[in-house]
Amino acid sequence: MVTVSDTKVTWLTQDAHDRLKHELDELIENRPVIAARINDSREEGDLKENGGYHAAREEQGQQEARIRHLQELLRTAKVGEAPANDGTAEPGMVLTVRYDGDDEDEKFLLATREEGAEGDLEVYSPDSPLGKALMGAKEGEAREYELPNGGKQNVTLVKAVPYRG
Repeated sequence: MVTVSDTKVTWLTQDAHDRLKHELDELIENRPVIAARINDSREEGDLKENGGYHAAREEQGQQEARIRHLQELLRTAKVGEAPANDGTAEPGMVLTVRYDGDDEDEKFLLATREEGAEGDLEVYSPDSPLGKALMGAKEGEAREYELPNGGKQNVTLVKAVPYRG
């Protein structure tokens, strides 16, 4: 069972884990290429007016940040462990909700953006206002959350089932 304090744990399907691990491996393999580009640009002369040098350094910084993010994400991820099918809203669950004043149900995956979903299923983060409001809710339970405009919205959890990506 995932509690509110556990929301930083990322639940990943094996496919998503493999995809992110592949991206990480490619970024690490690409390090020498960027280093060589920085060296080549450095040899072109004055660094103050060397756009290629600064662009390569910027790219290197972005790649290193992504590498650190992926390493931490993969280190703490729960892989292939679908949450229990107990009707409780938590990461890795497909939630069906109904907003007060609306007679249509909406379905989405409660997960991080790295997990993603194929098809028409939207993904909401457990850290989003809606995600935070629904965390731990049981089927049939109504919760309230704040909208970006400062208003309040009531939402009822109709159904919660594990994502089978």
